[in-house]
Amino acid sequence: MMPLMLAKPGEPVTVRKIGGQDHVRRHLAELGFVVGADVTVVSEAGGNLIVQVRDSRLALDKSMASRIMI
Repeated sequence: MMPLMLAKPGEPVTVRKIGGQDHVRRHLAELGFVVGADVTVVSEAGGNLIVQVRDSRLALDKSMASRIMI
């Protein structure tokens, strides 16, 4: 497994694990980052990401992106 921030832009990936404290995992789940979800990185800048999940685009900073394993 590797962190989401290492995914290539435009390539769909599947979430395999969510790390972090309970409140962080709950917050990411509310945004659609759950095990088995398909996610596509739209763009990356310095580890910060714009991602496509559940037909929405979201911005994630490097610390949150590092908790999502693909």
